[in-house]
Amino acid sequence: MKRQRASAGFTLIELLVSVVIIGLLASVAVPMAELVMQRNQERELRDALREVRTAIDAYKQAVEDGRIAADRLASGYPPSLEVLVDGVPDARSASKDSRIYFLRRVPRDPFADPGVDPVSSWGKRSYASPPDAPAEGADVFDIYSQSTQTGLNGVRYQQW
Repeated sequence: MKRQRASAGFTLIELLVSVVIIGLLASVAVPMAELVMQRNQERELRDALREVRTAIDAYKQAVEDGRIAADRLASGYPPSLEVLVDGVPDARSASKDSRIYFLRRVPRDPFADPGVDPVSSWGKRSYASPPDAPAEGADVFDIYSQSTQTGLNGVRYQQW
């Protein structure tokens, strides 16, 4: 007579092999997921920097073109990031209600604390401050990330 197996379940060794295989797959997948998340944040940072810097340059160009009334001794850069969203009166328009807008909203620094508002998430450099020691001032010449982390390319996010 043939003996039939008493239970139709898995043996302990089969279960252990399955757990080891799942553990190996997870140990490979977690670092890859973290890398993908960091790449996405870096892409968001690059896009946000480009968007705000383009708006700052457009504001400066509008001052130079005479579309924005500005003091001739001023640098011509916006006094704050909020001005880019709130808009400024168009000096060339006949209508007093006509405004020039440069941004729909100020994007958030993806590496900043989520509890901080988007404008405060950025470090700001005024026109009067040197490039190696950026500081806030009477205008916004440039923005930078306040994160102390280093990017995948080996450059600190503050230097992007």
